[in-house]
Amino acid sequence: MKTVCDIYRSPREDEMYLYVDKREGLERVPEKLLELFGEPKHVVTMVLTPEKKLARADVEKVLAEIGERGFYLQMPPAVDSEMSAIAAQNSKLQR
Repeated sequence: MKTVCDIYRSPREDEMYLYVDKREGLERVPEKLLELFGEPKHVVTMVLTPEKKLARADVEKVLAEIGERGFYLQMPPAVDSEMSAIAAQNSKLQR
């Protein structure tokens, strides 16, 4: 199974992405989700196959969700409070 997929990023939430079948576009994405997601910004078009490696998502799950629901929503990684504190400290050091 291979799918030509368009990937969009959310302007409202860092590292939130929406994967859809290029042929269908955003037509199967629920309106409420699009409202929460914000105006989708196209990032890339790629061919997804079960052998393809993705950085932060299981490609087989992505393909299954697109087939069943018409989209796959990749959520931002969970924020670790310790890492957030380190990032805040680093940003203070760079000023």
